[in-house]
Amino acid sequence: MRIELEKFLTGYLKAALFSTTDESSDSGGEPLDKNYTVNDFSFTALEIAKKDCKAFQEANAADLADIDCEQAGHDFWLTRNRHGTGFWDRGYEPALAHRLTEAAHVYGSMDLWVGDDGLIY
Repeated sequence: MRIELEKFLTGYLKAALFSTTDESSDSGGEPLDKNYTVNDFSFTALEIAKKDCKAFQEANAADLADIDCEQAGHDFWLTRNRHGTGFWDRGYEPALAHRLTEAAHVYGSMDLWVGDDGLIY
């Protein structure tokens, strides 16, 4: 299967919204996906996400070839941010899961926030 950037990016952004809260309360608030969609990312945030997703895809094309593009994007976000689930938790062949996990960790974690303009950065 050919890795498609837009599907991969969509999975990545949806995972980012799902796993990030709006910090509106002491308990962390609501997950961003309750009030925001992938269309609410700022231009800058989208460009950074596209750059990282494209680089990850290109560097790991052979390992990603048989994985659903959107699921791979989802797992890239979760794994790079060490959310406790991700590539290693999908039932992939252990060596494949390990390679993708190690590759995602190279990108480090990312934090999202909602700007005063209502866009996600």
